[in-house]
Amino acid sequence: MPKRAPVLNRLFAPLFHRILDRIDEGLEQGALEAWLPDGTTRILGGRGPGPVCEVQLESWRALLRLTSSGSAGWYRAWAAGEWDSPDAVQLFDLFMRNGRTLGGVARARGFGRIFAKVTHMRRRNDRRRARRNIEFHYDLGNDFYALWLEKSMTYSSALFNDPEDRHEPLEAAQRRKNEAILARLNLTEGVSLLEIGCGWGGLAVAALDKPAIRYDGLTLSPRQRDFAEARLVEAGLADRARILLTDYRDATGQYDAIASVEMVEAVGQDYWPDYIAAIHRLLKPGGRAAIQYIAIDDALFERYAASADFIQTYIFPGGMLLSESRFRAIAEAQGLIWQDPVHFGAHYAETLRRWRANFDAAVDAGQLPAHFDERFVKLWRYYLMYCEGGFRGGGIDVAQVTLVKR
Repeated sequence: MPKRAPVLNRLFAPLFHRILDRIDEGLEQGALEAWLPDGTTRILGGRGPGPVCEVQLESWRALLRLTSSGSAGWYRAWAAGEWDSPDAVQLFDLFMRNGRTLGGVARARGFGRIFAKVTHMRRRNDRRRARRNIEFHYDLGNDFYALWLEKSMTYSSALFNDPEDRHEPLEAAQRRKNEAILARLNLTEGVSLLEIGCGWGGLAVAALDKPAIRYDGLTLSPRQRDFAEARLVEAGLADRARILLTDYRDATGQYDAIASVEMVEAVGQDYWPDYIAAIHRLLKPGGRAAIQYIAIDDALFERYAASADFIQTYIFPGGMLLSESRFRAIAEAQGLIWQDPVHFGAHYAETLRRWRANFDAAVDAGQLPAHFDERFVKLWRYYLMYCEGGFRGGGIDVAQVTLVKR
C-alpha cells in the first residue's frame, strides 16, 4: 500500500500528475499501475493488449529526471532509490512498445538534452577515441565476461531454434548464430576471411573449422586480442589466423569474405560511411560480407539520435544503434548489394535473459572481482534488464544481412 504522503509531496502533486497525464495519453498498448509519492495510485494506459506493469514512485524527482534527461535520468532515479518495480523488464518493454505514441515524453530535453549530446560528441569514434571507447567496455576483464557469457565467450545475440523454448543450451544457440553468419559467405577451401570486431575469437574458431581458409580478425581491445590469440593456439589454429589490434579504417589487403557481428553499433553515425567504405575497399570484386547489427525503429531514430540515452552515457560511449534504412542507403550508394536480411529480436531478448541469470548467479556466489562494487553490479543488472525490455518491446531489433560487392 502507498505510504502516507508528506505535505510537500501533496502540494506539488498536481504538477507531476500532468506529466503522468502525458504518459497515460501515450500508452496505447499495455498498462502501468503507479504508486505515487502523494499517497495515491493511478492506472496509466489500459487501452490495448500489452505488458501490465507496476512501479513504486518514491519521489517526484524521478519524473523530473525522466523528463529532463530521458532514459539516463530514469536510470539515475532508479540508482538513487526514487523508483522501483517488481519487474523492470516489463516496464522497459512497455515504454519501448509505445515509443512512437509516447513521443518525447521520456526523451531528454532542454539543457539536459544539450549536455548529453555534447558529452556524447566528445566521445565520437575518431581513431584516438575509438580505442578508448572500446577499452572502456571490453577491457573490464576477460574473467568478468567469462562469468556470465557461455563457454564460447560470444557477446552478441544467439539464434535459438525457438526463443520461447528455455531448454536449448545458450552455447548451442550461439553456434547456430555463427553458422548462420558463415553460411552467408559461401566459404570454400583457400579463401580469405576478415572479421571486423573479432571479440574473444568464437567466430574465428567456428570459421577455421571449415575447409582450409585464412582468417584475420580485428579488435581494439588488448585483452580480447590476448584471449583470442591464446584460444587459437590452444585449438591448433594459429598457423592460419592472425588477431590484429587494428582500427577497421586502417586495415589493408583484400579478402574473399568479411564478417562483422554487432560491431557497427560501436562505430557511431558519423562513421557509418567509413565503415561501409572499409568493407567495400577490403572485399574483392564479387566478395560477400555478412553483418549482424542492432537497429532502432526508424520512426524513433531522430529523437534517439538527438541526445544520448542510458546505454551511450553509461555502457557504450560513442555507440549508436543503426537506422536500417539510412545504413542500407549508404551501403547501396557505395556499390554493395543488400541481400537476405533476417530479423530475430525475440532471440536477443532471450539471450539477455540468460546472461542476466548467469550474472546474478555469479554475483550471488561472490565470484565477481572485488573491485566491482555494488554500484557497478546494479548498473550492469539494469543494463541487461533495459536491453531485454527494449527487444521485447520491439522498438529495437537484431538482424543479419549479406552485402555483395558489385
